[in-house]
Amino acid sequence: MPSFPTTTIGSFPQTQAVRRARAGYKAGRLSAPDYETFLAGQIDDAVALQADIGLDTLVHGEFERNDMVEYFGEQLAGYAFTKLGWVQSYGTRHVKPPIIYGDVSRPAPTTVKWSRYAQSRTSRPMKGMLTGSVTLVQWVFVRDDQPRAETMRQVALAIREGLPLRRSDRADYLAAATAAFRLATAGVADTTQIHTHMCYSQCNDIIEAIAAMDADCISIETARSQMALLDAFAVFDYPNEIGPGVYDIHSPRVPDAADMGALLKKATQVLAPEKLWVNPDYGLKTRGWAEVEPALRRMVDAARQLRQAHAH
Repeated sequence: MPSFPTTTIGSFPQTQAVRRARAGYKAGRLSAPDYETFLAGQIDDAVALQADIGLDTLVHGEFERNDMVEYFGEQLAGYAFTKLGWVQSYGTRHVKPPIIYGDVSRPAPTTVKWSRYAQSRTSRPMKGMLTGSVTLVQWVFVRDDQPRAETMRQVALAIREGLPLRRSDRADYLAAATAAFRLATAGVADTTQIHTHMCYSQCNDIIEAIAAMDADCISIETARSQMALLDAFAVFDYPNEIGPGVYDIHSPRVPDAADMGALLKKATQVLAPEKLWVNPDYGLKTRGWAEVEPALRRMVDAARQLRQAHAH
């Protein structure tokens, strides 16, 4: 990796064509081979575009995933789904939370096929994305006949991350969440770099638990706060690498390279340059390509300019 390596969180725009193809497949109007050919084409285009933009670590785009929780739940034993049980996520976004009714296990591989295909399309490093075990518990209706920590462990083993309001309950929760993360990632080779993304995380409150997860790199949302969330890392010596978001994906605005460069310069005042990654705040599923492509090109430009500045 070069200094200030660039990447994205994982998802790319879920266009009307993607949603239409998925709906057609589920309704039986599109055959399985035709649907897989469509998904492969989407991945081919995404990989080629990322290479053209100049990103250092690529993603396959998650075009096959309807939702970051529902997709995994559909492939795990112990999860059930409703047809019309929609719940507001934020704004006008809605999801159908699964129901964990029994022991969770993985009957078959969940992400290997498309991750392997995406890696075959490029010689650059390709991320393989999993939703975290705590998210797969917190975003569902959970069985109440056993401790939640036990359900987390089951999910962590299956996929090899809701802080309690009461402070007195937090230590046990953080210990269980950290253990679940380490369990989920315990089977990878030493040469595999582990990245984790933390949505809306209040790092100041849980910085020690974040360090205990021992991920090689964490990415967090810092664009909207103008890097204020990095204050925790100014007083805590975080041992690994960090990707503070420089592109607020919750806004349709396409930021200038200079704006993103200014945020990166703020980050270098808190973090050692060799620990910094460059990435958006969050996944790009809800945005359109007309915004995403120019924003990522400007992000890569900002990283290149910072490399040049630190090379002299």
